[in-house]
Amino acid sequence: MSLTQADARTGPDAAAHPAPHGARLALRGVQLGHSGNAVLDGVDLTVEPGEVLAVVGPSGCGKSTLLRTLAGLLPPLDGVVEQDGTPVRGPDADRALVFQDDALLPWRTVRANVELPLAVRRSRPPRAERRRSAGEWLERVGLDGHAHKYPHQLSGGQRQRVQLARALAAGPRAVLMDEPFGALDAQTRAEMQDLLVDVLAGTGASVVFVTHDVDEALFLGDRVALLAAARVVPVPRPRDRGASHAGLRQQIINSL
Repeated sequence: MSLTQADARTGPDAAAHPAPHGARLALRGVQLGHSGNAVLDGVDLTVEPGEVLAVVGPSGCGKSTLLRTLAGLLPPLDGVVEQDGTPVRGPDADRALVFQDDALLPWRTVRANVELPLAVRRSRPPRAERRRSAGEWLERVGLDGHAHKYPHQLSGGQRQRVQLARALAAGPRAVLMDEPFGALDAQTRAEMQDLLVDVLAGTGASVVFVTHDVDEALFLGDRVALLAAARVVPVPRPRDRGASHAGLRQQIINSL
């Protein structure tokens, strides 16, 4: 299965991505799954620095498996997974993983949750610097007045904002997102999509965003990887929630 079609970003939006910070992720002839149970085979796929690659496909097609392999949590059964030309051997602070379940630690305050990736780094910044950074990220995601609260005191959308702040606080070069907005209501989901676009704009991080929602994939992705059809298609810009992508939307739905 080759997903290399249209791998190179095209169009005016390609130059808008600040590439120096983002990681280049690549899968070469990769077989994905667990021992004796491969779900994807012969995958060739490249995520360019600074781009948002949306991944869609039916349940069970291997979307989450792909994400965990890129994160270094699940070794490939065959082939090579690389970051900037270096094989991925395991998890790394360069790659942040964001789940649908917010996975916040209930005994830590909102600020302490956001500080966590900074606190566990080998070169741990001083506490004052960690608190300042956490505060800045909470402000960016619109939660600067909630730093002292605990996760159970927040709404689902607010918890996802905290998770986004936590994922980005340590400055990862790639952010891997597994249907992070899937459990939110339609209005909150649209707000989180807008927020994600806004906060990523200044980071340059590469993003792989797994979703069941074709409209979400078209709004967020610079390209959309169709796992079931083994194709990658570019998405015209500017971003639009209207009917301008209707033809492409139908193509994607037909491939699922």
